[in-house]
Amino acid sequence: MKEYVDFSVQKTVELLAIDSPTGYTHDAEEYVLQEFGKLGFAAKRTNKGGILVDLGGKDDTDALLLEAHVDTLGGMVAEIKSNGRLRITPLGGLNANNAEAENVRVVTKFDGTYEGTCQLCNASIHVNREYGSTERNFNTVEIVLDQAVSSAEDVKKLGIGVGDIVCFEPRTRVTQTGYIKSRFLDDKLSVGILLGFAKYLRDKGLTPVRRVYAHITVYEEVGHGGAASVPQGVTEAISVDMGCVGDGLQCTERQVSICAKDSGGPYSYEVVKKLIAAAKKEDADFAVDIYPGYGSDVEATLSAGHDLRHGLIGAGVYASHGYERSHKDGVLHTLKVLRGYIL
Repeated sequence: MKEYVDFSVQKTVELLAIDSPTGYTHDAEEYVLQEFGKLGFAAKRTNKGGILVDLGGKDDTDALLLEAHVDTLGGMVAEIKSNGRLRITPLGGLNANNAEAENVRVVTKFDGTYEGTCQLCNASIHVNREYGSTERNFNTVEIVLDQAVSSAEDVKKLGIGVGDIVCFEPRTRVTQTGYIKSRFLDDKLSVGILLGFAKYLRDKGLTPVRRVYAHITVYEEVGHGGAASVPQGVTEAISVDMGCVGDGLQCTERQVSICAKDSGGPYSYEVVKKLIAAAKKEDADFAVDIYPGYGSDVEATLSAGHDLRHGLIGAGVYASHGYERSHKDGVLHTLKVLRGYIL
């Protein structure tokens, strides 16, 4: 499967280079639409902006839906301050503690894109004696534009306004030891994995017994990504999202995680058992964990009233919602579980 691991990582890196905070995902949607099309699979954009892909299969009455999301954390301009700085409101669970000192791009509605940096207000340590004790939140950090502006009027003349999107630099790097480091591996790594699995199906000429769909959603980070667009005949849905890595959990970045329960409650016991069985059949290195603070696309699908069984898997990701890290081995074992579950 090494070829498909490398392909998955390549597509992940390409996708990470496309800004896509929740609400500003069109370019990433188009990328996903085109990439599944290049692999020969029928893909279409939903009204909401998600990409729905038919991966083939014989039985339409017991279909499986795989869900991953392309939207990421980010920010939105909430106020143009009198000093020419920007106050932002977070999109999704962006945390000011690790957003500080990150390079950003401010995307205006009609007047192009401007670069800047997210900084603590009064960020010079030699001047600000309360630098270390100041709580980091979105009232104490601001966007400093790389433009010669010193007033709100200067900023407005650039075409920047309230509601404009603020994209954070992902800083993607793949190390020689196989680690994948970047913001927004949640969940672009899983989108790359689904593209890798689609390529595997195509290259091997494989048709699943049950119909399989993939839905690449665009509002997961705000809770309603998977709430719609479930094809007729789907009886099971599995979120392919990041696996949690942290204190009290078993999973590492080099494994695939199978989630038994998160903050929304337990996943289908039947599906969890089948995922474990698939991992064992494929000799995949896996861990079963309970995520203390997590919600997924498939829970949004259930909350919207769809009658189906649900599960969640993903390559282990450390430092979630920050500067995240995974590994090619985690990609490999996730692909193995998908193969064992579907074929």
